Amino acid sequence: METVPVVASVIHKEDRVLVAKRPKHKRHGGLWEFPGGKMLEGESVLDAVSRELLEELNVATVSVGDILFASQDEAFLIQFVVAQIDGEPESIEHSEIRWVTMDEVKKLHLAPTDKKFVLEYLTQK
Repeated sequence: METVPVVASVIHKEDRVLVAKRPKHKRHGGLWEFPGGKMLEGESVLDAVSRELLEELNVATVSVGDILFASQDEAFLIQFVVAQIDGEPESIEHSEIRWVTMDEVKKLHLAPTDKKFVLEYLTQK
């Protein structure tokens, strides 16, 4: 089975991060995640994050950092990166979006790899 690369954007605003609730009809529906999606063939991480955040949140991507954390989830290799945005995020693809503190994000029902990222990476910082 071929591995599908996925980007997940860690967007900070003061002491909070942006999370989004997946639509019920999608894989991991109803669970919270860091916004992003599948990379298209030939796309750079910056290109993928820019496209996904425009589609999902209607915001422009200013910059993308190095990969902070990567983990395999079934056929998907999910790569977490810090992204700087311009604009106020709108919930276009998700059922809800929220700015949450580190304590709050740990209490959310997160998608499996997002939970792993929070427990293994974010809470260590």
